[in-house]
Amino acid sequence: MEDKAINKISVLIFRVMLSLIFLVAAINHLFEPGKAVHRLAESKMGFLATSFVSPEVLVMLAGIGLLIGGLSLIAGFKTKFAAALLILIIIPITLTVQIGNPEGMGPLFKNIGLTGALIFFLFNGSLYYGIDQIKKRGN
Repeated sequence: MEDKAINKISVLIFRVMLSLIFLVAAINHLFEPGKAVHRLAESKMGFLATSFVSPEVLVMLAGIGLLIGGLSLIAGFKTKFAAALLILIIIPITLTVQIGNPEGMGPLFKNIGLTGALIFFLFNGSLYYGIDQIKKRGN
C-alpha cells in the first residue's frame, strides 16, 4: 500500500467507520438485550449456542466483546487482537442468528462483508493514525 497521505486517511476512515457498527451493536446488546435475546432464542440455529449458555448471558458477553473490540478498533489499539475478537463474535452470531433467517439474505451478507473488513485489519493492523503507531514510535 502506498504511503500517501490520502491513503493513510482512507484507512483511518475505514477503521473508524467499521468500528461504529460494533459500538452501536454493543450498546444495543448491553442496554436493550431483550431484542437480541429474542432473535437468538427464536432463530432456527440458536440452539447451537443456547444449549451451552442462556441467551441472556450470551448477549451480555457478546455486548462486552463488541464494546471492547469496537473501542480498540476505533482507537487503533491492539488492532489485530480487536479484529480477531470481533471475528470470533461475528461468526457465531452469523451462524446462529443469520443462517436460516426468513427476513432475507441482507443481514447475512452484511456480516460476511464485515468479516472481510475485519480480516483486512487482522492481517494489517491499524496501519496509520492509531495508538499502535504511537507506541511503535515510542520504542
